[in-house]
Amino acid sequence: MTQFDLATLHEAIAAAVPDRECLVWRDRRCSWRETTERTRRLGNLLHARGLGPGARMAVYLHNGPEYLEALLGAHKARVTPFNVNYRYTADELAYLFADAGPAVVVFHAAFAPLVAKVAPPSALLLQVADDSGHPLAPGALPYEEALAAASPEPVPATPSPDDHHVIYTGGTTGMPKGVVWRIGDLLDGPVGVRRRDGSPFPSLAALVEHAAASRRRILPAAPLMHGTGVWFTLNGWCLGSTVVIADRVDRFDGPSLLATLERERVTGTVIVGDAFARPLVEELQSRVYDLRLGMIGTSGAFLGEALRARLAELIPGVRTVDTLGSSETGNSAVRMDGGSFEAGPWTVVLSADQTRVLSPGDPEEGWLARSGPIPLGYLGDPEKTARTFRTVDGVRYAIPGDRAVWRADGTVDLRGREATVINTAGEKVFAEEVEGVLREVEGVVDALVVGRPSERWGQEVVAVVQTREPGEPDDAALKNACAARLAGFKVPKEFIRAAQVRRHANGKADYAWARSTV
Repeated sequence: MTQFDLATLHEAIAAAVPDRECLVWRDRRCSWRETTERTRRLGNLLHARGLGPGARMAVYLHNGPEYLEALLGAHKARVTPFNVNYRYTADELAYLFADAGPAVVVFHAAFAPLVAKVAPPSALLLQVADDSGHPLAPGALPYEEALAAASPEPVPATPSPDDHHVIYTGGTTGMPKGVVWRIGDLLDGPVGVRRRDGSPFPSLAALVEHAAASRRRILPAAPLMHGTGVWFTLNGWCLGSTVVIADRVDRFDGPSLLATLERERVTGTVIVGDAFARPLVEELQSRVYDLRLGMIGTSGAFLGEALRARLAELIPGVRTVDTLGSSETGNSAVRMDGGSFEAGPWTVVLSADQTRVLSPGDPEEGWLARSGPIPLGYLGDPEKTARTFRTVDGVRYAIPGDRAVWRADGTVDLRGREATVINTAGEKVFAEEVEGVLREVEGVVDALVVGRPSERWGQEVVAVVQTREPGEPDDAALKNACAARLAGFKVPKEFIRAAQVRRHANGKADYAWARSTV
């Protein structure tokens, strides 16, 4: 199996299409040649500081050209980049930095006050200008000035598919943990640098030839600080696409996003489930946009059928691609246009005791697992690595915690994440199943479902619901809608109203907040 590294691949594509647009944001347009020069300068800056394999770079940025420059420049110097959630508090950021030990922090000026508090004293600080008005953090270098002073020549390092790339994930519960990938496995697996039929490219030359013929223009609507956004973007970038960044980067903004998609004639984008799809549908219903979108991907949260169908009506010819995966696996299964989830080539369902691989059609509910190109493990946590990455019949699997049944036709019936299971009177309820039903109810904007301690049931099912109009639909209507599609023990015992259901920046459910409201 041929594998590539990000730095070598990007340089090769740039040599083939030097004048094609590589990165676009607002009125800033960088060609592949210009992006190559800028990332060489960053790589040389790191290399000149003695940084290379074993050193880590914190990428603490909103979406923007600098985010991708930081990833690529780090790999050119063989420095390991890792993502930073820009919603973190000082305590959370301090925990992350203590865990990862960054030698370099690249950050937007908006985050300078927090960086000044918690960055390691010895770290190289590179501050990217923005409109926040914050001055330079103590000891920080202005990003643009630092690049201008560095050499534009090729970095004197030899990148390898064995170089590391870390994805920090908060998961559903617990503190953030760093998932350590070989960059070759990351590109081959989650990023999906493969032919359309799923087969690997036989050589770098074949891949570059394919990339040179690309005319795709992609836009990550999801934050690059999470796997959904960055893997989609790296897939397009490594296959020759022009990457467009939405005009507004501090939060999701439906009208601004659609205006960017229209102006830049974007052909593909990625969102995060209903939380992103709903405002897009509402805006598309209010005015007409001349879009060239052929594909809308979603990951991290499922896209409800009603919203999927409405997007298809409002954007003629668009296809929706719903991807099931995690930071520990990448894409495990995919469904097109609202169909069933088709298991990927390395995806299986393991038995409940994780000792054997089930066969399609086995009725047992087991664990979704993936072999092939998977991570090395968790940074600095051998015990958690041993629990999540297990060898069954001589094959190493990543088991991120999803329960599933493998149907006879090869499709996967996902039951939900083990971390969100509610045990009520001995019956198991997956929160995602109930949430999906609630979000299909007319007038419901969003919903999260959690368990609440109960003397009678042990735990009882409770829903936190956001509706378009206060109190409508009422509790009886919500209960009836659930009862029509769910077993009685799955129907919420109470519906708690919220002005807004809280989600993380990547669109994933904030279950800690939901539990605090019940």
